[in-house]
Order: sequence, then C-alpha cells, then structure tokens
Amino acid sequence: MFKKSTIKLIPFLCLILAGCSNDASYPLADGGSHSFKNDQGKLTLINYWAIWCSPCREEIPELNELAEAYADQLTVLAVNFDNEQGETLQAQVEKLGIEFSSLQSDPRALWSLKPVSVLPETLIIDSEGLLLHRLIGPQTLESLSALIAE
Repeated sequence: MFKKSTIKLIPFLCLILAGCSNDASYPLADGGSHSFKNDQGKLTLINYWAIWCSPCREEIPELNELAEAYADQLTVLAVNFDNEQGETLQAQVEKLGIEFSSLQSDPRALWSLKPVSVLPETLIIDSEGLLLHRLIGPQTLESLSALIAE
C-alpha cells in the first residue's frame, strides 16, 4: 500500500514530467511555431549552421531539396549556431538561400544534448518528439533520404 504522503506526490510528479515533455512549442523566426510532437506522423529535421561554415553552405541546397521532396513526411528547420536573430538572421538566411524555417532558440535541451561543437550538425526527431539520429558533418540528399526511409 502507498503511504498518504506518496499519494500526494503523484499529481506533483505528473506536473513535473509534463513540463519536461517534447511537445513544447518553439517559435519560428518567420512567424508561427513548431512542436516536436505532432499528430501528422511527420519527422522533424533540425540543421545547425553558421554563415562562416563552408560545409554548411554546401549542404543547404541539399536540405532545400529534401524539404521540398519530403514535405508530406518531414519538416526541415534550421538553428543558427551563432544565435543570430531578427534582421541579421534574415540577411544570412537569404544570403545562403535557406528555404526552410529557422527556430528562434535551440531546442537541444529537450534531448539532453550538449551544445553543438562541430558544424554542421543535423538531428532527426520522430513524430513523438524522440531523437532518432544525431548526424555530425555535412549530409546529402541521398544520405538523409535513406534515413527517412527507415
């Protein structure tokens, strides 16, 4: 049998666990927001980039193509490594030709990940908000398509 003090803790613990879930909504730089849990069964791909990162610049056209080709299965999002915001972020997005949305803040704490140390880095999240893959280094349309097909 549970003690009365234990039973009183159960609602409190539920509130704490609910606050730690991956269904929080994250604002997008171009308006709107994104939740990593979704009822559409879509994966989320998060790409970390910086304007000064040559492999990042080379990878962006592949990510643009991926976002278009898999729009019904996947949401592609960007996170700027340098935490640029507002007009500076928008100017860099335009300069690099990024055609997908950018998150205003880094959500990696949801998966207890340390800060990015190598660019580019790509995360693939399932529709329940669980981290499936953490990819270090530049990706291609082919390599990412293979992971999405799994």
